[in-house]
Amino acid sequence: MSSDSQREAQEKETGRIEAFSDGVFAIAITLLILDVKVPLLEEAEKAGLWTVLLERAPNFLAFVVSFFFILVMWINHHRLFTVIRRSDNNLLLLNGLLLFGVTFVPFPAALVAEYLNQPDQIVALMVYNFWFFLIAIFFNAMWWYASSQKRLFSAKTDYALVKHISRQYMGGPFLYFVALILAFIHPYLSLLASFLLAVYFVIPNPSVQQLMDTQNEE
Repeated sequence: MSSDSQREAQEKETGRIEAFSDGVFAIAITLLILDVKVPLLEEAEKAGLWTVLLERAPNFLAFVVSFFFILVMWINHHRLFTVIRRSDNNLLLLNGLLLFGVTFVPFPAALVAEYLNQPDQIVALMVYNFWFFLIAIFFNAMWWYASSQKRLFSAKTDYALVKHISRQYMGGPFLYFVALILAFIHPYLSLLASFLLAVYFVIPNPSVQQLMDTQNEE
């Protein structure tokens, strides 16, 4: 089989996983907006539209942070499958576990929107960031399985570079756990940490980009 034919076959092997995953990410990110509702006319006439909008600030904040978390997870999922060239049953299961985590994000987001600035806001933020912590573990599990001994990577992949990226990804669960702990100090500080982590993980990682470029040259 020629190199072009081999590459085409490999792309087809992971293409269905990516297509299905993209659909799940799209649905999850769309569901977030359902909790952000336009104020009723009666509410605006009673207290003023500006006042009602300010009261719903937690809804907007939870939407923004959750939106960017899912967006960043989708971007990194895309980067991951630029490197993964084959699939097997275990990868399908691990990818499904990651998608399970993503589809559940609207629930903790709605929880924060409802309970922020309320007596139980710390519990809501703990659930919220704990779920992000779990998703980070799911993502790492899929990366580690795919990259272990270049199981699902090309034989020409730079394994030293893969191990370097693995060490970087390991910091994700730890950082989200720190965001969880920050809920005890101040809920808004915890939310800010989650947002900043999304910004941090969306920035192109030079090592990941180098690995992607190497794969694309094959």
